[in-house]
Amino acid sequence: MSNKFEIFAPTSRELNLLDSEAVLAYLKENQFDVVIHTATWNATKTSSKDTNLVLDNNLRLFFNLVRGCKFFKKMIYYGSGAEFDRNHWISKMKEDYFDSFVPSDQYGYSKYLMNKFTEKAENIYNLRLFGVYGKYEDWQIRFISQTCCRAIHNIPITINRNVNFDYMFIDDVVEITDWFINNNPKEKVFNVCTGVAISLSELAKKILKITGKKLDIIILKEGMGREYSGDNTKLINEIDNFSFKNIDECILDLYNWYCSISVDSSKL
Repeated sequence: MSNKFEIFAPTSRELNLLDSEAVLAYLKENQFDVVIHTATWNATKTSSKDTNLVLDNNLRLFFNLVRGCKFFKKMIYYGSGAEFDRNHWISKMKEDYFDSFVPSDQYGYSKYLMNKFTEKAENIYNLRLFGVYGKYEDWQIRFISQTCCRAIHNIPITINRNVNFDYMFIDDVVEITDWFINNNPKEKVFNVCTGVAISLSELAKKILKITGKKLDIIILKEGMGREYSGDNTKLINEIDNFSFKNIDECILDLYNWYCSISVDSSKL
């Protein structure tokens, strides 16, 4: 997008989004056309962030930006299928499934509260993501990237429990975001997903076939977990003629990229 827009992307040291006054001053000074909010207090097992602050800090990151809404024309942020409550996920969840349950975890609850606000806001849009994969993600915990790295080092593929996931390549997220920057959608909240779910075991087989590796696939727990997928009908109706990238080609591209960089096999 850098060749189409003038982009401001301050680091956390340059602009602490948890500092409400600094954020307000920054927005007032720059008067942006569009704010794209991607920051999250995502305290994963590979992160040093305090898991007890997920709810509080995610909301502060969001509302510190919302507070300055009169200083920008539009704000786009990325929600999560966790808004539907992971304990009650069903296949191909539609937008109107939202609020059927209140998420029990801090991350899901923070995204739930953001969406409740967004539904009544004038210039804020929630692009609700499900499974996303691509370069620069945390390969230690993201399944497709981790599996590519295991294949590179000839390490057997381990799956804690098989589950169907709706995975979308990051380049598709960028292209869809570009559309929302340049257009005024009819509604405020959209499931941003492919609408096609695939099991982790099938993904593992696909990755091994694409990479030409012959490795064992080990599933630790029997049975299937709750499917994590969304219905993207509303998105497709809004964006005419959008075509998702071929997953085989995207995985091969990602695998080749990991081959070109150094990955510490001791972390796999």
